[in-house]
Amino acid sequence: MTTAALHVARTGLDAQSERMRVIANNLANVNTTGFKRDRASFETLAYQAVTQPGATSAAENKYATGLSLGTGVAITSTERIDTQGSLQTTGNSLDLAIQGNGYFQVLMPDGTTGYTRAGNFTLSSEGKIVTADGKAVQPEITVPQGATNVTIGSDGTVSATANGATTELGKLETARFTNPAGLQNVGDNILVETAASGNPQTGTPGEDGRGNLKQGALEASNVNVVEELVDMIETQRAYEVNSKMVKSTDEMLQYVNQQL
Repeated sequence: MTTAALHVARTGLDAQSERMRVIANNLANVNTTGFKRDRASFETLAYQAVTQPGATSAAENKYATGLSLGTGVAITSTERIDTQGSLQTTGNSLDLAIQGNGYFQVLMPDGTTGYTRAGNFTLSSEGKIVTADGKAVQPEITVPQGATNVTIGSDGTVSATANGATTELGKLETARFTNPAGLQNVGDNILVETAASGNPQTGTPGEDGRGNLKQGALEASNVNVVEELVDMIETQRAYEVNSKMVKSTDEMLQYVNQQL
């Protein structure tokens, strides 16, 4: 029975260690544009049913509650919290923030579409609007050489002034998902579609539940440092308690070995 307690305590240590890693990642990305914090979700492992509730105890009597022994805990998932981050004004005409639901679309190296909340865009050597690492924003928009005063409306309409004339260059579209928490994070501020997220519903910003765009601003991370520190202390205490369980169980086993 004591060895089973060691196993249960070990699962607690593993689970709290993984939760601490989630918290550490949140804090590490506190200044990452468009970052959404993760939350670790736990669940109990399988129970060992020693006595089933309702089983016959003696004669016509039956157990009212039964006896079940837990085998520990595990982290089942990390849920992304998609609350809106604060908007920070930058004054850069190619910086964009989404006020509400939705994601910018970018072309991945393998030809698929990635999704991001980070709107710190720039221009490539060909004049295309791209991410900081060169992924082209979709639909693709090219700003003519020598164009000035690039304007992006709340509905995604991109215009630029060249030779004294203002020309509409195209329109950015955003995507929303039925279950945005089902998107998979692949790094570089990019999320990709999965079977859990559902298909992207693309269209004009500000329509059908998609948020409006704000030019000259970026969405900050939604990580709350104070909240993360509280979670970190809670995780540390839980880890210490499970460590004490291992120590206490070990002392019990030593007593058995020495006295029996």
